[in-house]
Amino acid sequence: MIKLSNVRLPINYNEDILRAEAARKLHTKESIISRAELFRLSLDARDKGDIHYLAALLVSIENENSFLNHKDAEKYVPYVYPQPAVSRLLRRPVVAGGGPAGLFAALILAYAGARPILVERGRDADSRAKDVAAFQRGGALDPESNVQFGEGGAGTFSDGKLTTGTRDPRLRKVIAEFIDAGAPEEIAYLAKPHIGTDRLIEVVKNLRRKIIALGGTVRFSCKMTDLYIENGRLRGVMTTLGPIDTDNLILATGHSARDVFALCAEKGLMMERKPFSVGVRIEHPQAHIQKMQYGSAGGLPPADYKAAVHLKDGRGVYTFCMCPGGEVIASASEENTVVTNGMSLHARSGKNANSALLVSVNPEDFDSDDLFAGVKLQQKLERRAFYMGGGDYRAPVTLTADFLKGQKTVSLGSVEPTYPIGVTPADLRKLFPKFIGDALAEGISLIDRRLRGFALPDAPLTGVESRSSSPLRILRGADLQASVRGIYPCGEGAGYAGGIMSAAVDGIRCAEAVLTNK
Repeated sequence: MIKLSNVRLPINYNEDILRAEAARKLHTKESIISRAELFRLSLDARDKGDIHYLAALLVSIENENSFLNHKDAEKYVPYVYPQPAVSRLLRRPVVAGGGPAGLFAALILAYAGARPILVERGRDADSRAKDVAAFQRGGALDPESNVQFGEGGAGTFSDGKLTTGTRDPRLRKVIAEFIDAGAPEEIAYLAKPHIGTDRLIEVVKNLRRKIIALGGTVRFSCKMTDLYIENGRLRGVMTTLGPIDTDNLILATGHSARDVFALCAEKGLMMERKPFSVGVRIEHPQAHIQKMQYGSAGGLPPADYKAAVHLKDGRGVYTFCMCPGGEVIASASEENTVVTNGMSLHARSGKNANSALLVSVNPEDFDSDDLFAGVKLQQKLERRAFYMGGGDYRAPVTLTADFLKGQKTVSLGSVEPTYPIGVTPADLRKLFPKFIGDALAEGISLIDRRLRGFALPDAPLTGVESRSSSPLRILRGADLQASVRGIYPCGEGAGYAGGIMSAAVDGIRCAEAVLTNK
């Protein structure tokens, strides 16, 4: 089988067209091609008058070696994950956190026969989904079962994006496990794959079932509360369900587990402040985004966008976690706070698109050396957003035109915000420190020069988006262990990932380290 790159496909391609285009590309007869399937597929909409797909195909063809001199052809060698050897650990390893990093760490440990114990402070996916739905309808917030905490982590209630900047070959292992757990097979070849919240819930349940079938244990509503350390080495963990003796802990608790940050500092783990981001969610009608990206062309998938600009002072403003046909959701994990995030179902069929619009915040922006200065800024903004929204988990909203003018929104425009609990017109410039508010305004104007229509006057900005990344990093060495031996900081919360895929890969790497370190 050969991999054939740079194959142009029409929007309405099918299996027959794949074979025909492969033959055309190779300047040969279609009859000698027994099969052509997608390996990679991306939409090229740079020329709105000529929108098409660019693909890489896996081609089964007679006398394949004779075609390998083609500039776009190469021998295809399937990736096989090199599963670590059978575990020789004396005590069962513990994985704290059931997000992508924790799930894949536990899965690799289970494959090796290490019988991991995964502890998750939140509830199982089905129970958690009910808790989240109740809160979105205006019910009470459960601080231990919400958009941030529970089986699958924060990514479960998102668009389920699987895009990443990392090139680690372990990505293929992650994709294969997702598909085996029920994710759509298209995620193996789409350039911008996503699963969708409605599909992710079943996927994470199936990953958990596999961990258990391989000898692992999963404990829900089981929060890690203490670490037992002797002579700089981990000897056990305490949880709300009792103590666990262990020599190895993969710490994958996520960026919202602020109590874990405090515990790590108390126990002497070396930590540092790192850049993070805060901002708002911006919404546009999905039809507006379709026209902005595709012009008048129809029959195309829900359009997305990605933008980043650098301001005169060097600060970055960028979009993140763009959700076509999605909604803005209530994502608080602490009482009397408002936190926003974006979510899409697999079909992405909602009326609005939304995206985080974020400003980079650096440790130098604080007047103190307080390790927790970034965490405190997040909490301050979240509490302020709560009271600006009215004190009942409604979110404050400002229209883009008003934000650019630095004035309060009095009434909403033609774009109806999707935040489910309700919104309150406000002046979001007063929510943020001046440098953040000014940066957002400048960033909107600059992005609009590149994406005409981004600064839609009626586009609502909903605050606050504060959990896109961790403001702290738990330091680890080349062997992935923290300053306390036996502890492996892992994933987004520890400061080593930025999304579902990179977190999952980091979980695999930490599991490999546990199995190979002595």
